[in-house]
Amino acid sequence: MGREFIVPSRIITGENSLALAAKELCRMGDRALIVTDPVVIKLKCFERLTQLLSENRVSYAIYSDVTGEPTDAIVNAGLCKYEVEDCDHLIAVGGGSPIDTMKAIAALSANGGKISDYMGKVIKGRMPPMAAIPTTAGTGSEATKFTVITDSATSIKMLLKGDCLIPSLAIIDPAFSMSSPKSVTASTGLDALTHAVESYTSRLAQPLTDAVAISAVKRIFRHLPTAYSDGTNTEARTQMSIAALEAGIAINNASVTIVHGMSRPIGALFHVPHGLSNAMLLEKCIGFALDGAYGRFADLGRAIGAAESSDSDKSAAEKFLGKLGEICKICEVPTLGGFGIDKEEFLAQTDKMAEDALASGSPDNTAKPVTKDDIIGIYKSLWD
Repeated sequence: MGREFIVPSRIITGENSLALAAKELCRMGDRALIVTDPVVIKLKCFERLTQLLSENRVSYAIYSDVTGEPTDAIVNAGLCKYEVEDCDHLIAVGGGSPIDTMKAIAALSANGGKISDYMGKVIKGRMPPMAAIPTTAGTGSEATKFTVITDSATSIKMLLKGDCLIPSLAIIDPAFSMSSPKSVTASTGLDALTHAVESYTSRLAQPLTDAVAISAVKRIFRHLPTAYSDGTNTEARTQMSIAALEAGIAINNASVTIVHGMSRPIGALFHVPHGLSNAMLLEKCIGFALDGAYGRFADLGRAIGAAESSDSDKSAAEKFLGKLGEICKICEVPTLGGFGIDKEEFLAQTDKMAEDALASGSPDNTAKPVTKDDIIGIYKSLWD
């Protein structure tokens, strides 16, 4: 059966990528809206971007009010800025939140309405040009057709999609991630790991996604511990930025599975950063999925050297599961209680969270059937 494989029109990676991308970046339009957050706007790398635009006579406005994970209110304010400032293209600088916000602004500028109107639909339309410059190595949003926006009225994290949401230019410069604090390095790195593992074991996996997913898993196991312990290590930062891109390309084409489906409701209701909620769920969810695809998980175990070729698939898969637990411990992933979530409040929400998880569609991609009771059971097991 034929399969489609979609990536951004142009990807520029490695040290000094911003300078190399100058020509492409500066011919996207006459006036850019730069979408970012209050932390990134103060960084030297952000100043480099604005200087580059000014030197090339590209005017710009800045929307830096992306605080936390994006909501419909944040998107609406950004859209207002885009229209008032008469912008004709967008540049996102930051983690997944600014990039997702940029995509949603672009979608509304092209199609109108409210962002919640697009829940469960495929977004189309002629989008303004978009460039994504990630400052974290994890979300992969610079390479995907997805954006995740929280509906303030329902507290549901909406997974919105459309090929037109893929940025036309992705600039992966490790210098932009050097300032990420340890907590962000851990949560985004484990987010990328989750993307890679889920895409490789997804029902929608294909040979091209397999290649980038395995490559990402290998890079992350090798380099995330170093990037976490020594954020100034340029090689580790470079390799993690590539791994995040690879994992983003993988989920763009093979999607995600049960971890992401269960993670979004935790983030929406208890305000846990997305990568961290993935990490909290990772070992339990993969443990559940393991017997549905022993061979696929075994491939990953052998790829990172956790298992030998002589190991059975079941043994190799179980060894990989153990390594997932180890890397989460290295990155000091807290428990739900350690994060400050009240157990009784959490358990009272498991029915709604399970319904929202299933409604997202992601659990359907898991290599074995997933029921509402299965999801509730995993949520409860997080307190064991």
